[in-house]
Amino acid sequence: MATKPSNNSLNVFKKPLALFSQQPMTGFYRDGYCRVGVEDGGNHAVAGVLTKEFLDFSASRGNNLRSIGLEPGCKWCLCTARWKEAMEAAKGADDPVVPKVHLHATDQSALQNGITMDVLKKFSAESEVEGSGGRLGQEPKSPETPGGITRETH
Repeated sequence: MATKPSNNSLNVFKKPLALFSQQPMTGFYRDGYCRVGVEDGGNHAVAGVLTKEFLDFSASRGNNLRSIGLEPGCKWCLCTARWKEAMEAAKGADDPVVPKVHLHATDQSALQNGITMDVLKKFSAESEVEGSGGRLGQEPKSPETPGGITRETH
């Protein structure tokens, strides 16, 4: 059964959560958003761009994202705990083991799971103005009802 997205999903700036990726279709609910609901025990809140190093790191921890067709450069909603684990293993802000984060598309729940706004900004993939709803000059799109749920393992 499909789950209707919350129109109240907010990003880390407390603005409407922006669409992150439809190619590949990402998100726990496979609707393109890194929104989190009660069914999402992994808290897939972090909107990150995959790197070879992160894919290797995740596979070494038992979650081979390549097995579902992901490759470096893909935009993907990541488990907060796995992203944090990679960040803690990093040797600095430029270490490619940590996927760069798109703040406008990262669900605010990431901040309730041991990641601070300062850390997210340190690993931000783009220049954003605090409080913006997304990229300058663009309004984020509203979530639409997904056709169904496809879950990833982590």
